[in-house]
Amino acid sequence: VQLQASGGGLVQAGGSLRLSCAASGLTFSSYATGWFRQAPGKEREFVAAISRGGRTIYADSVKGRFTISRDSAKNTVYLQMNSLKPEDTAVYYCALSTAWGTPFLPRSYPYWGQGTQVTVSS
Repeated sequence: VQLQASGGGLVQAGGSLRLSCAASGLTFSSYATGWFRQAPGKEREFVAAISRGGRTIYADSVKGRFTISRDSAKNTVYLQMNSLKPEDTAVYYCALSTAWGTPFLPRSYPYWGQGTQVTVSS
């Protein structure tokens, strides 16, 4: 399983970015997909997740601003991030799991992609 996250960059506060998570060797719709982020000196934290059936959940800190979605035709999962804040600055990771028991916990995900840096300037 290989995951490739992309779409990060530098944006001003209030701006938007769309992150993409592409995979080879698997079909996204067969897995739950999560987005996590990790800022310097902090633990990796949950951002959003989408189940195999399309159910979505979000961290309170991003609810109403971020949207996770899946394009089965492109075998890609997206994280649309709007109204970005400086505190959203982090390396963002996508991850896959075959389960949906605790999608907000990093340990629920055995497969991880490399991260993509998101920097929000004030």
